[in-house]
Amino acid sequence: MTTSREFALAGATTRLAVLLVMSSLALAGAFALKPPADVVLDGAMRQQTIDALAVELHRHYVFPDKARQIETLLRQRLRDGKYDAIANGMQFAAQLSADMAAVAHDLHMKVRFSPEVLRPGREPNVAANAAANAAPVRNGGVEEVRRLGPAIGYLRISAFPPPSLVAARYASALNALADTDALVIDVRDNRGGSPQSVALLISYFVDRRTRLNDIWSRDSGQTLQFWTEDRLDGKRYGGKKPVMILAGPRTASAGEDFTYTMQALQRATVVGARTWGGAHPVAPYRLGDHFYAAIPNSRSISPITHTNWEGTGVAPDVAVAPAEALEVALDRLRRQRDAGLARRGAN
Repeated sequence: MTTSREFALAGATTRLAVLLVMSSLALAGAFALKPPADVVLDGAMRQQTIDALAVELHRHYVFPDKARQIETLLRQRLRDGKYDAIANGMQFAAQLSADMAAVAHDLHMKVRFSPEVLRPGREPNVAANAAANAAPVRNGGVEEVRRLGPAIGYLRISAFPPPSLVAARYASALNALADTDALVIDVRDNRGGSPQSVALLISYFVDRRTRLNDIWSRDSGQTLQFWTEDRLDGKRYGGKKPVMILAGPRTASAGEDFTYTMQALQRATVVGARTWGGAHPVAPYRLGDHFYAAIPNSRSISPITHTNWEGTGVAPDVAVAPAEALEVALDRLRRQRDAGLARRGAN
C-alpha cells in the first residue's frame, strides 16, 4: 500500500487526483495546436475516432469488462449507420458519450470535440491547466465563514483546490468556528477538486489518525491511501460536536468524497438531496486531431463501505429540497440542543 504523502513524492498524485468537474473546461485549450479550421466529419473520421476510443478504453478504463461492452455497442451502432447523419463534431462526441453512459453509467467518462487540432504524442497536465483555464475559485473555495447565532457555525465550501492553496484558509476558518457548539458545512454548490484537500478538511473533525479513502489506479496497479493529518495549522474541531452537511445534485466529485466519507465515519448528518454521483478520477486521452476522451483510470474505494458513490450519489440522511436544507439542519441542531439541556436539567 502507498500513503498519499509517499505517492505525492513519486509524482503520480496529480493524475489520480484529477476530477473531470475541475478539468473539462481546460482540456481543449491544453491540447490546442493551431487556430480553428473547418472540420469535416466524415465516415473515415468517425471510424478512426471509435477505433482510437476502443484502444484507450481497453488500456485505461477502470472496468475492463465494461470497456469490452462499450466497444461492442459503438461498433454495432457504427455498422448499423446510427452515426451516418451526424456531421457535427460536438454532436458526435455527445452521442458517443451518451452511448458509453448507457453501458457504464459513469458520469466522468466523456468524449470531447475540439475545432482546433490537438497536439499529438502528449497529454496535458490537466490539474495545472484546469487551475489556469477554469472558472477561478475564490478564497480557495472557502466562500463563507460565519455564525448562525452564538452557538452554531456555518462554513460554505465551493471547491477543494490543492492543499497548498487552502491549508491556511481551512486553519483560519476552523479557528474562527472552534468554540461553536455545532457546525453546518454547506457543499451544495461544490464542484470538486483534490482528494488531498478533502482529507485535510476532514482531519479537523476526528480525534485520531483515520484512514478515509483509497484510490486504486488501473494504470499503475497501485492503491493510494488517504489518511487524516496528525498536525494541523488550525484548531481541531474534534470528533464529538454535531456537524450537519448540506448537499444536493450540484455537489460533485470531491464535494461528494467529503460528504460520503463524513457520513460513512458517522461524523456528520447529511441534509438535502442525493448528490451528482461521480466518484472515479479521470485522465484525458487524445483520439485524433479533433477528439479526446476523459476516461476514468482509477477507482475510489472507501475502507469503511468498500464501495463508492459512482452512479448513485450520496443519499442524504434527511431528505429535503436543497433550498430548504439549511433551515432543516438548523431546526434539528436546535432540537438536539434543547433535548440535551432537558436531559441535563432532569439529572
